[in-house]
Amino acid sequence: MKRDTWSLRRRVVTLCVTVGLLLTGLAVAEAVVAAQNRAATDRVLNVTGPLRVQAEVLLNGLVNQETGVRGYAVTGVPNELGPYDSGRQQEADSVAEMQRLLAGNSAIRAQLAAIEQQAEQWRRSVAQPVIAATGSQGRAAGQALLTDATRQQFDRLRAAVGELQRSILAVRQQNADDVDRTGNALVVLLAVAAAVVLLAGAALLLSLNRLVIGPVTTLASQVRRVAAGNYGTAIDRVGPPELARLAGDVDTMRQRIAADLAEVRAARVNIEEANDRLQQQAEELVRSNRDLEQFAYVASHDLQEPLRKVASFCQLLQRRYAGQLDERADQYIAFAVDGAQRMQRLINDLLAFSRIGRLTTGFTEVDLNKVLGDVAVQTEAARQYADAELTWSELPVVRGEEALLTNLVANLVSNSVKFRRPDVTPRVHVSARRVGDEWEITCQDNGIGIEAEFADKIFVIFQRLHSKDAYPGTGIGLAIVKKIVEYHGGRVWVDPDVPEGTAIRFTLPVIPGAEAAGAEAAGAEAAGTEAAGTEAPAADQDATEPASADPEAAPAAGPDPVKPASGDPEAGPDGAEPADGTAADGTAADGTAAVRQSPAQHSGDAKETVA
Repeated sequence: MKRDTWSLRRRVVTLCVTVGLLLTGLAVAEAVVAAQNRAATDRVLNVTGPLRVQAEVLLNGLVNQETGVRGYAVTGVPNELGPYDSGRQQEADSVAEMQRLLAGNSAIRAQLAAIEQQAEQWRRSVAQPVIAATGSQGRAAGQALLTDATRQQFDRLRAAVGELQRSILAVRQQNADDVDRTGNALVVLLAVAAAVVLLAGAALLLSLNRLVIGPVTTLASQVRRVAAGNYGTAIDRVGPPELARLAGDVDTMRQRIAADLAEVRAARVNIEEANDRLQQQAEELVRSNRDLEQFAYVASHDLQEPLRKVASFCQLLQRRYAGQLDERADQYIAFAVDGAQRMQRLINDLLAFSRIGRLTTGFTEVDLNKVLGDVAVQTEAARQYADAELTWSELPVVRGEEALLTNLVANLVSNSVKFRRPDVTPRVHVSARRVGDEWEITCQDNGIGIEAEFADKIFVIFQRLHSKDAYPGTGIGLAIVKKIVEYHGGRVWVDPDVPEGTAIRFTLPVIPGAEAAGAEAAGAEAAGTEAAGTEAPAADQDATEPASADPEAAPAAGPDPVKPASGDPEAGPDGAEPADGTAADGTAADGTAAVRQSPAQHSGDAKETVA
């Protein structure tokens, strides 16, 4: 395998193993040399040194013996033999110690044995005869035996000991040379180990510089150029395989970023074009809104003026010539009056629908319990006519426009009362429960119900499920409900899973940080006082004409609406007609807010209120 393809890990491992093997070999060699040095030092300190001392002791012992013999021969005093006896003891001890120390040196042991023989011969031939002669014959006899020959014999013994000392000194010098040699070898081995470490460090530094630092520096430089926005700069794949793969991954990322940027630039161009189109559409919407406002002005004044005139004169004809013309003429006049009134209601409802969200007083905290009290007052006539019961559980406080929320609930309650079953007392119940960050408000009745297939259709403007003869109205009430709910950030739908009647649910956001103000249980019915009455005339339930010339302008007083000759007080089959002469945005015929305080008293501990 070529070394250029070696990975960085393999290179580092190879270098470390090589240096480790070298250092291990040097460590073994140093251990062997250190052992030799320790042995040589031990021989110098514990063998040759004591041998030299014991050789001196041996020589002193022999000299003491010779001195004691001469002193005794001269004086004849027995005490003079003390050095002789102690010298013999010294000789014995030193010879025994030297034999122990010379266990591994046979040559010096032979010299020591020869000295012992010479010493024993000197004692037999000189010392013992002199001692015996002096003790038995006197000093003269003993001195006569100490001749030059005996002196020369002792000198030879002394020379043998000196030769022994030189031999010991030679052995000591040899051991000292071994200590020096092994010490020098240790120094050399340590120097070699240090050189190996330095060379390995230099090799590692050079390798890192060539294999890591250099390629990484090159890669970092190229990456900085790419980071500066030069996404066309190619990343070179240099260095060991790991860095080459890293450079390849970075280059792949660069190519993807470049491709993504190209897409972003193209998307930016598309977005700018789309923004231009949206700007044009926004300008067109502004012009369209101005046209719609102009239409609202025309509808509220120019269109309704001739319509009121037609209806007024038709009613005059109806009142003045009733019974004077034939039956067909009376029928024609009634048709004309009814058509004019329905056209007026349609125009008023359209105006009310268009005003939702445009004419705003701002959101405030609205207590839905108070709203239900106001709705109970507004729908009292219709509920009395139908003998209907309206109840509600404890409701929360929400943020919104009180007039619009009142109109919303009034439409739902009016629809529930209108679409009742024959011979069944209508019951309407409003409840609330918290679902996450929303309040879910439910208006449930025991009326005729709605088929699941029409659950979405009823919220479409002017959509009717029944004929106007069966259930009169314009069919815009629930469309107004949906628009008010969505204006407040909620949703509205029909719940098909109720055992009887209709349950319309809508949501309103919970006030941030506010604690729940309503009860969780929905549909719990509590005993209460029922209020019933007769249904008011149709004119009390029809939407009135907004008198303002401009929908965005401040409301001003206007002429009274034309009262219908006949009709039902409720709204269309799928949308409730605004009640009590109020428009769908909660404004009265004179433009003022149609909000009335409820006479019903609400207890703070009550769980359900009955109107």
